[in-house]
Order: sequence, then C-alpha cells, then structure tokens
Amino acid sequence: MTGEILFLCHRIPFPPDRGDKIRSYHLLKRLAEIAPVHVGCFADDARDMGFAQEMAALAASQRVLMRDRSRLVAGLSGLAKGQPLLVSLFDHPELHRWVAQVMAERPISAVVAYSAQMAHFVPMLPDPVRFLMDFVDFDSAKYAAYGAEGSGPMAWINRREGRVLLDFEKRTAARADVCAFVSEAEAALFRQASGQGRDKVVAIENGVALDFFDPSTDFPAVEKGEGPLLVFTGQMDYRPNVEAVESFARESLPAIRAVHPDARFAIVGRNPSKSVQALAALAGVIVTGGVPDVRGWLAAADVVVAPLRIARGIQNKVLEAMAMARPVVASPQAAEGIDAQDETHFLIAADPAGEAARIIALLADPARAARLAQAARARMEQRYRWSATLDAVPDLLFGQPEKDARAA
Repeated sequence: MTGEILFLCHRIPFPPDRGDKIRSYHLLKRLAEIAPVHVGCFADDARDMGFAQEMAALAASQRVLMRDRSRLVAGLSGLAKGQPLLVSLFDHPELHRWVAQVMAERPISAVVAYSAQMAHFVPMLPDPVRFLMDFVDFDSAKYAAYGAEGSGPMAWINRREGRVLLDFEKRTAARADVCAFVSEAEAALFRQASGQGRDKVVAIENGVALDFFDPSTDFPAVEKGEGPLLVFTGQMDYRPNVEAVESFARESLPAIRAVHPDARFAIVGRNPSKSVQALAALAGVIVTGGVPDVRGWLAAADVVVAPLRIARGIQNKVLEAMAMARPVVASPQAAEGIDAQDETHFLIAADPAGEAARIIALLADPARAARLAQAARARMEQRYRWSATLDAVPDLLFGQPEKDARAA
C-alpha cells in the first residue's frame, strides 16, 4: 500500500503546451493514478497562475507561487551562496515552508522533483521515503557547451554555471534513490560524469499524445498558401530555438528559395525574441508568435524542420511533427535520443547546406515525402505512447526494496 506523493516542479505542469510542461503534465497524470499527489510549483506569469484551478483536478493539494526573482538578484545571490544561477533563480522561502508543512502533515512516501532547480526544495528524507529526481536533461552540459563556444562575460557566466551546476547535480544524485533523464544518451553522459551506475541513473523517455497529435482528428486548418511551406515549432525565447531558426532562415532558406522562389519558412511559437521577430523582414519568413493550436501549422507543412545546433534529450517538436505524419528534417542534435532511423522515419542533416539539399530533394519527390510521413506516424504509435514511456514510474517509486533493506 503506497502513501502519498509530493511533486515539485519549476513550472506549473499545466497545460501541456511547451516542452517542459508536456513532460511534467503527463508525469503528474501518471503520479495521480498511483497515489494522491501534492504539487508545489511556480508560475511565470498571470496566464500560468490562471491554470492553477484547472490543475487542482489532478492534485490532492497544491501551492502555486509566482516566480518573481530577477536574474540580477538571482545572480548576485547565487554568487554569494556559491549556488548555480538556475537554482538561485527558482529559490523561494514560501515553497520551502510549504514543503516542510506537507512532509509534516501528510503520509508522504515518495518525493518527485522535476528539473534540477527543484532539488534544493527536497529536505533530508527519513527512511523509507523515496526520492525520484527527474533531471530531464543534463543541464550543466548545456551551459558548459555555451561557455566553450562563446566569449566575454556571458561565456564566463556559462562556464561557471556549467561547473557549479554539475557539482549540484552530482550532490543531488548522491542522495536520490533514482535519477531520471529523458533519453538513454543523456543518462549515459550523466553516469560517466557522476560515477553513478545504471541502478541509479535511468531513462524515462518523453512520449507524444497520439490522440491529440493525430492528422485524422478535427483541428483548425491553416491556409497553406502558394509554394512549399516549411515549419519550425517551439518556444521562441529559448536560446537553442532562437539559434536554430536564425541559422535556417539566413543560411538554409536562401538555398531552398534559389530552387523554389515561393518557398516560405514559418516560425511558430510564443514569445519570439527581438532577433526572431527581425527574421520576418527576410524574404519568405513568417513569424506567427503564439498560436491557439499548432496542429494546423504542422498539417499544412510540406516539411517540418528541427535544425537545432545545441539540444538536450528528446525533442517534443520532432515527436509531435512525426505523430502528425509530416516529413521531418532534423539536425543530429535534434534527432539524438529518438528511437527512429534516418532515411526511414525522418531525415538527418548536419549543417545548413545538408538541410537545404535534403529539403529540396523531398520537395521534388512527393511520393517519398509521403512514405516518410506515414512511417513517422507508425513509429510514434509503436514506440512513443505516454502510457508506455511512463510505465516504469510506479516501480521506480515504490517497487524497489533497496531503501527499506538499508533501513532494516
């Protein structure tokens, strides 16, 4: 008989409309099927706060706090305390108090922390309470990569963040019962960096909502217009997405338009940064901002592109496009971790020239594009149902006797 679960999340896990919320939403749904769940999380803005009441249908109790700490304050505090900026940015005394209250008043038998910045809210736990740390991505490796490729003050900040965050991730892993990552590739990198073994560091892959991302369902159509339509979807103030669309719009698209002068590139996603908005001035580039339903844009696309140069884990944008039975051209970084084959389920291109060449070839061969699209949908049905990818969660939480054995 299980007790109750405490779930700590850096963004309110509702609704599933951006990458990190998609995973946390489905994880929360799975946890709620196991036991009553108490949710502590942050809201980025008033829109997020408005979802708290809807999320309450899944939670036994919840505490949703507005995240109002500025990056400057967080940075200064992090430097003073020797904390990673990511941790300092999400610190909040009220959430610490709420966690202590829940642990004291409820029969909590498992704590799940989602994303590294939530680990510092997890107190020292008594046996036999278990701790599942869902890192999702190996975040410190991302900051280290930014630091290595940059220069100036931001490069120094990123290098520091990579070092300090890695130390924090290692300490967290040492006290967790299980650490999860979004792909086996991410898990393997962390095992190597942390010295933890396969018994401690596992992969819990992302899935895709196949009943929602289904080309046969009803959804608002998008007028395709004349000429080939290429589509990228994502949160457009997220640095890897920004860099991806800048590269594609400035380097890949001109080569494609040299063959198809009427080709267009639609950048679909909320909060486009100023540099992304500026891309709309380029020939053939469309910047939509947030849209009510991304499925219409995916369905209208001749090709969906994922030209990410730095990417961690499994890209939801790729899974969703494949589930919508669209041909996908992805970078090796965006394809990494997805259990699918180049040339069969999607196409992989390593650089702008390769992207342009593969897209031009697909546009010239509609039958091949259709075969690729159908194979993509079939692969998602075979491999990436959320019910399958989260199937092991109950055993990870309550099915392993090691901690009870240590207590005895």
